[in-house]
Amino acid sequence: MNKIIMLGVGNGGPLELYNTCFVVQNENGNFLVDTGGSIEIIKRLNESNIDYKGIKHIFISHSHTDHILGLFWYFKKINRYVIHGEITEKINLYCNDAVYEAIKGVSKYILPEKVMKAIYSIVDFKVLQDGDKYNINGVDYTFFDIQAKGTKQYGFECILNNKKFAFLGDETLNPLLYDRFRDYDYVMHEAFCLDSEEYIFHAYEKNHSTTKSVSEVMNKLNIKNLILYHTEESHKDKRKELYTKEAQDYFNGRVIVPDDLETIEIN
Repeated sequence: MNKIIMLGVGNGGPLELYNTCFVVQNENGNFLVDTGGSIEIIKRLNESNIDYKGIKHIFISHSHTDHILGLFWYFKKINRYVIHGEITEKINLYCNDAVYEAIKGVSKYILPEKVMKAIYSIVDFKVLQDGDKYNINGVDYTFFDIQAKGTKQYGFECILNNKKFAFLGDETLNPLLYDRFRDYDYVMHEAFCLDSEEYIFHAYEKNHSTTKSVSEVMNKLNIKNLILYHTEESHKDKRKELYTKEAQDYFNGRVIVPDDLETIEIN
């Protein structure tokens, strides 16, 4: 059975929440989606009882700091295990060409050449084109360009536990893709802030959504289960309650507003 382990649910600037990243886990292994912006990624994996040394599949959706910088800490942590022969199986890293260029460009300035030589010997970059398909831990994934207004960004769709599932990155879904995801069972979509606080957080000018705006769209698309993430953190312990309440005012299906380290069962 597949489940989602949310390592972080925050947007790009939280101090208490970790940046949005998660693991799709089943009996065949762990698929890491984004890495957050710091070495906290290793702590989050450890707290979720996931051995970071055993991860064989990683997807980086886009090159923003809160999605990609944790990858360099991951590289640094596994480096010695690679050099000493304790990690020998290839690690598949799925990303678009802009992310690939960012990884190659930044790494040479922040990590020693010896480290990157070891990393490049073990990491197999899968530079994605729109529509590329890969089987990861027994699940067939289709990666696609979300047609973001900002930085080039990819999401994916798949079947998890016989449910149609889509991860739509961290921008408001492009209307050109509405029909593609109509009637899906599960959709993961960002919700930067509450609608009443858009004037504070300026979601729209950042190509993001409020909880209300995304809920209205997903309701029109007849989505069954809506997972909201990539939020601000000002409401602390009331965040889940407030975001769920606003979403339920505009969305008829099941609303899931996870916390950091929460597991989402797909059923």
